[in-house]
Amino acid sequence: MTSLSTTSESWEEKARRKRESILAGIPKEWQLSTGDLERAQGQRDLTGAFINSFLTPETVAIISRDPCEIVALLQERDLSALQVATAFCQTAAIAHQINNCLHELFIDQALSRAKYLDAYFQEHGKPTGPLHGLPISLKDQFHVQDVDTTMGYVGWIGGKLGVEEEETRTFESQIVTDLRSLGAIFYCKTSLPQTLLLGETVNNIIGRTLNPHNMGGSVRIPAAFCGVFSIKPTPERLPYRGVANTNPGQNTYRSTVGVMSTSLAGLELAFKSVLETKPWLRDPSVVPIPWRSGELEEIRSQVDSRGNATGRPLRIGILWRNMSVEPHPPVRRGLKMIADAVREAGHTVVDWEPPNQATAKRIHVSFLYADGAHDIHHHLKRSGEPLLPELRKSFKLRDAIPLLEYQDLTLQGLNYEAEYADYWNSTADEEGHVVDAVVMPVAPHAAVIPGKYYHTAYTEAINLLNYSAAVIPVTKADKVLDPIDNTYVPLNASDRLNWEAYDPDIYHGGPVGVQIVGRKFEEEKTLAIAGVIYSALQSQAGRHP
Repeated sequence: MTSLSTTSESWEEKARRKRESILAGIPKEWQLSTGDLERAQGQRDLTGAFINSFLTPETVAIISRDPCEIVALLQERDLSALQVATAFCQTAAIAHQINNCLHELFIDQALSRAKYLDAYFQEHGKPTGPLHGLPISLKDQFHVQDVDTTMGYVGWIGGKLGVEEEETRTFESQIVTDLRSLGAIFYCKTSLPQTLLLGETVNNIIGRTLNPHNMGGSVRIPAAFCGVFSIKPTPERLPYRGVANTNPGQNTYRSTVGVMSTSLAGLELAFKSVLETKPWLRDPSVVPIPWRSGELEEIRSQVDSRGNATGRPLRIGILWRNMSVEPHPPVRRGLKMIADAVREAGHTVVDWEPPNQATAKRIHVSFLYADGAHDIHHHLKRSGEPLLPELRKSFKLRDAIPLLEYQDLTLQGLNYEAEYADYWNSTADEEGHVVDAVVMPVAPHAAVIPGKYYHTAYTEAINLLNYSAAVIPVTKADKVLDPIDNTYVPLNASDRLNWEAYDPDIYHGGPVGVQIVGRKFEEEKTLAIAGVIYSALQSQAGRHP
């Protein structure tokens, strides 16, 4: 590991200089006035018309398009890579100024890359790959040449977390290199929580990033809270080699690389493109499963464009609640909307009552705590920064758990996986068809109020199971449609804490997304079923406006 920093500069000063350097990299013509920033602070919703008011019409026209449409226009040369990169860089620059959401913004590098891609197309008469000219943002765990990777730790400013000093400038994560080979353009790295192990985005470098709908880890939570799409694959489906992480030696339940997009087609494009590079040849941990178009077509061939069953109806499970914490009224309504749409489309809805998620959460959290927080404190020690107040109790430095206790936890996890598999298999109908996928909350609330994210079992249980999961947007919280349910009696203290945090006026307008869960390595099938459900939802909305 790189040696500890010996500078006497305070962590506060380092963080201040980093914040200033991000803003200093924004071109003058994209810098907002004090009045603009004050207006942003008073906005309930920073998306849509508000952020668009700072952008050129050309930029709005580009960023509003589906990723697949952008790629098609680039390949037809109706758009240049420079036009597209400029539009996304401008949008990112504005977004950061009004919502403090980036750790890195490397505009010059992005525009230089775009010019290279345009020159390549001009010279060779063809694109560099299926993602030619498509801008892709990266979570600040992914290493990019000549760009910091702090992962939210002040002590790694000026370096790359976990990378030897002599390799800092040139080192890249494998998936970054793979995406670059496909023609992608990188332009920014998004903020994340200190330790990665928090449901909200806050750290000592840039402070708190609010949900853009002003309601305020992984790809499911931000997708659900921002009204977009994501796919969390089973670990080892996409390359994790060279990616920064918390406690990377804990690989019993590995982290995974996921994708977010403004469309399901965008998820499919990115996932398929990466797998077509055969990443298992460079990352030995990746399972050699190529992109399986047949898995998607098997589902799609059974439905029409509106998701209506034309062949074998899908069997869709619905987890209405997890026996520990009840979803808020907007999430309840979102689940009912899906159940109604799926039934109207001719598919079968099955109430999902699996092994208790509380067991899965307990086991999964125990693995996160297994090293006694030594990895986290190693990174904190580089600068002397403190743990965030909301993390101090959970990640207080202590002894790592003994080996035999760790092995017992492993067995408990395997037992839970087996029980869940047995339950899933028990859902077979008379013809032997088990549930195809399960719809469940991502969280027990819509886009969360800062400091009110009390329950993470809805996502942690799926992490323990290593299942595939896609997120789709369903609706938005509505103070008229989602009043407080005064008849509900909380089951326990955590349930009460979450339930009493619901305020229809504050949550109004907050996005509600759900996760569509498939079994291990069923990413293609899960994406296809997510598409069927989303189409059925859209069709239902057209019939019942």
